[in-house]
Amino acid sequence: EYLMAGADIIETNTFSSTRVAQADYGLEHLAYRLNKCSAEVARKAADDVTSQTGIKRFVAGSMGPTNKTLSVSPSVERPDYRNITFDELVEAYQEQARGLLDGGVDILLVETIFDTANAKAALFALQKLFEEGYDPRPIFVSGTIVDKSGRTLSGQTGEAFVISVSHAEPLCLGLNCALGALEMRPFIETLGKCTSAYVLCYPNAGLPNTFGEYDETPEMTAMHIKNFALDGLVNVVGGCCGTTPAHIREIVEAVKNCKPRVPPASISEGYMLLSGLEPFRIGPYTNFVNIGERCNVAGSRKFAKLIMAGNYEEALSVAKAQVEMGAQVLDVNMDDGMLDGPSAMTRFCNFIASEPDIAKVPLCIDSSNFAVIEAGLKCCQGKCIVNSISLKEGEDDFLEKARKIKKYGAAVVVMAFDEVGQATETNNKIEVCTRAYHLLVKKVGFNPNDIIFDPNILTIGTGMEEHNLYAVNFINAIKTIKATLPGAKISGGLSNLSFSFRGMEAIREAMHGVFLYHAIKFGMDMGIVNAGSLPVYDDIHKDLLQLCEDLIWNKDPEATEKLLRYAQTHGTGGKKAIQTDEWRNGPVEERLEYALVKVIKSARVMKKAVGYLIPFMEKEREEARALTGSVEEEDPYQGTIVLATVKGDVHDIGKNIVGVVLGCNNFRVIDLGVMTPCDKILRAALDNKADIIGLSGLITPSLDEMIFVAKEMERLDIKIPLLIGGATTSRTHTAVKIAPRYSAPVIHVLDASKSVVVCSQLLDENLKDDFFEEIIEEYEDIRQDHYESLKERRYLTLDQARKKGFHVDWLSEPPPVKPKFFGTQVFEDYDLQRLVDYIDWKPFFDVWQLRGKYPNRGFPKIFNDKTVGEEAKKVYDDAQTMLKELISKKKIQARGLVGFWPAQSVQDDIHLYAEDAIPQSAEPVAKFYGLRQQAEKDSASTDPYYCLSDFIAPLESGIRDYLGLFAVACFGVDELSKAYEEQYDVYSSIMAKALGDRLAEAFAEELHERVRKDLWAYSGSEQLDVADLRRIRYGGIRPAPGYPSQPDHTEKLTMWRLGHIEETTGITLTESLAMAPASAVSGLYFANLKSKYFSVGKISRDQIEDYALRKNMSVDEVERWLGPILGYDAD
Repeated sequence: EYLMAGADIIETNTFSSTRVAQADYGLEHLAYRLNKCSAEVARKAADDVTSQTGIKRFVAGSMGPTNKTLSVSPSVERPDYRNITFDELVEAYQEQARGLLDGGVDILLVETIFDTANAKAALFALQKLFEEGYDPRPIFVSGTIVDKSGRTLSGQTGEAFVISVSHAEPLCLGLNCALGALEMRPFIETLGKCTSAYVLCYPNAGLPNTFGEYDETPEMTAMHIKNFALDGLVNVVGGCCGTTPAHIREIVEAVKNCKPRVPPASISEGYMLLSGLEPFRIGPYTNFVNIGERCNVAGSRKFAKLIMAGNYEEALSVAKAQVEMGAQVLDVNMDDGMLDGPSAMTRFCNFIASEPDIAKVPLCIDSSNFAVIEAGLKCCQGKCIVNSISLKEGEDDFLEKARKIKKYGAAVVVMAFDEVGQATETNNKIEVCTRAYHLLVKKVGFNPNDIIFDPNILTIGTGMEEHNLYAVNFINAIKTIKATLPGAKISGGLSNLSFSFRGMEAIREAMHGVFLYHAIKFGMDMGIVNAGSLPVYDDIHKDLLQLCEDLIWNKDPEATEKLLRYAQTHGTGGKKAIQTDEWRNGPVEERLEYALVKVIKSARVMKKAVGYLIPFMEKEREEARALTGSVEEEDPYQGTIVLATVKGDVHDIGKNIVGVVLGCNNFRVIDLGVMTPCDKILRAALDNKADIIGLSGLITPSLDEMIFVAKEMERLDIKIPLLIGGATTSRTHTAVKIAPRYSAPVIHVLDASKSVVVCSQLLDENLKDDFFEEIIEEYEDIRQDHYESLKERRYLTLDQARKKGFHVDWLSEPPPVKPKFFGTQVFEDYDLQRLVDYIDWKPFFDVWQLRGKYPNRGFPKIFNDKTVGEEAKKVYDDAQTMLKELISKKKIQARGLVGFWPAQSVQDDIHLYAEDAIPQSAEPVAKFYGLRQQAEKDSASTDPYYCLSDFIAPLESGIRDYLGLFAVACFGVDELSKAYEEQYDVYSSIMAKALGDRLAEAFAEELHERVRKDLWAYSGSEQLDVADLRRIRYGGIRPAPGYPSQPDHTEKLTMWRLGHIEETTGITLTESLAMAPASAVSGLYFANLKSKYFSVGKISRDQIEDYALRKNMSVDEVERWLGPILGYDAD
């Protein structure tokens, strides 16, 4: 009837056909069928009328708002509570849309929107379906204004609603329901002014009477809608509640000769559009935008204390104060190691939604953890800002996150950070931002107006010369960025600028005011600031103003010292302050803050002193040449040595110590650092006319890279000695695998103490030939012994080893304990003080090659050793001093993750499952592959042939078991070490790395204890001291890929993929599967009290072939990764 009355489009009868709405009737299982059948019925009717009239008729798939809401709590007592999640709505809408599309609809109509967050879930679902392969259909979006206030039920204004859904690029955007045409007119007018989409309007037949019926006649409705059309307000019109075929017939007749609205081409050109409950437009003439910074657990002690205590409602007062003081956008950050970031972000955003005075402004969802960012975006009905993404992890990661952000409908902050590092120079900032801009615009289709660049406001006034231009570089960069990247905005975190002046708030605020005064003139649009605390430029005391100007523009090399003197003698009002020593009685943190600039300043003095001495040393050399009558400059060094940690490996403590020892013995050392590719090593050797090349590596894949370097040296005829060192290397491997590839000397160097003797002999014309001959003979003997041992070794077949594996009577054992949660939990900025008692100091002394003799081998007995005790105590005391400084000044950060999954063993492998899966019928979410001992044991031995899967209940047992994983790291160690090197303080550089490694290991130990006692709680009553922990007297193990119980580093790839470790913690894997940063530990958690550490040892070819088949890898590839444990010669 409606089609015959003249309707061009009919809706499907699916307004409530989601599983969410149908759950009230117990019909959720029919959701897909309801939608498909309804679409097919409507399709047939439309096609029939098309055939009869010759006029094409269309079907719109109706997608209603459901009976639940993401923005409003159903509980008055719990404003943060929601009875549905974004993901659940997305799933429900996807199911509905599949049915509609499979049934043949032409249009997808998301209608009667009373909560924009629900609509965003529907739009997200549609975009996912189109990505999955469904042909895109036009999308119509229609909101509902509930009263004359012009707002939706969830509180948004019409314009805010338009901004929030426009990212989906709907063909039509409009209003329906709730109001009659007469009442709807002003809101349709407003909506039309803020969208370039076609405007859709299908009102009710007036307002309902007291009996819920509609009295407006077809003629009356048609007259009102005709006026809309005559005034050019609409493109698509129709009827909602109370409108009959007669109403449609009259509307068709009324508007048939009216011209449709012409959508404006550029409604928001040059404007960034954001929204909370209200719209916020940022354009060419908008003043500087204050993004309130105090809702940040890392930036506000008050806010952090409230959140940590779970007092979210009171924490709202911090947000409200920011808005009242002028924050136009509210930054929310929940990055803290003691918080469940996604949960905290969700809860606080839900609380904000309950407070209109706060929710009116857009949110800036701020986190270094993308899972936390997504959690925030899923709560917000408005258009947010995401802070931030960068090119740090490469283009693929950047584009993946950018596409997700676009799908959520948010603007994005992009940090000037790429694969090389943080951009500090002007040109580098411009290059990184330009590259990111073109990727976003061309590959993602991002609206340029939704792109915000943060070109890095970095700390000045540190006393280090290379930092002096940081402010100038930022200002110069933003001028070019704004001129060359149309639409892009500029933001920045202002507090970084003055970080060197912590505790001196008057100085900091003045610096911020002066910096902003200039940065805004050059194009800075917004910044994360403490709203209300910024001084006006002209109100800053003239003396302080000049000092800040000199520091920011780098006009005076003494600007930092002058500001410090000013701070010591002036208060905030410029009056003379009484100088006392009260600061000495303050907390350690405050006293260290007071001394920060002075510490940096003293380091710079030392650097200057070294620079001062160099000309005198050069003069001495010139005088010596003059006395001898020599014309050529004599090389003062014994020889030149190029050192490098090979490609794919990030560990370099041992190499650095070797470099120091050689340098102290008058060798010129060219240290290429870590992750060094072969061509760079060889080029450096040729360019510097090196006498020796030294290679280092810690992980087993580095051994293959060393072989490759040796082959390349042979191919290129570079005939200089090659030294091999590092924890993973051995004399046997060097003799068997590396030396035969290279005809010049290849020598394994055990440690730094041997390096000087070896290098001296290799470069002594009288000794080198004899020394090399001895090495050749020794390595030939090693090779012969190795090949003989291969012949003598006996192995069980893999089947035999499996039969003799470790078998548990699972039915007689207590059932495995279920972890307290499934999935992962991230620990951000973990308290380093918690880790100190867990440090194992023995490996620390090994770094310095300080080894006591029995009975004084261990810690602290080593201090009693007659030979090394005194030196060990000195190094230990220095370590304690640095450790206290690292912790109190937060120079490094600890970050980690644990995760738990249901697990079952399948022969030698472990299958992991989703939380609610039935393992016997479900597909695993991941598989960890095991290696089993095969080398034949002594005939008298009854020991089983272990594999890690032995400690997990078999799938066929019916016993539900579990497996955990973890990854922890200390961040900032490399940067700290590099800073010490730049100050010529190699001792402190090595000390920092050694302590970083110890803290990472301590983090793993402390976290494992928490897992046993709390997070998994399978040993809840455990009471062990640190000595017992080191002796592994607890239940369960935490073996790591690449170590004896599972020597295959490629298992890390499964860990990283399953736990999203890189995305959530920032711990990355190199191409050789070393972890970066180097101070990192990872592994699996086994809770079985009978589990134990073991060494797989050598294995035979049948296991390699079986393992390759299970892992879907080639045998050659498996042999490459497992080379050190092969029980046969793979060559």
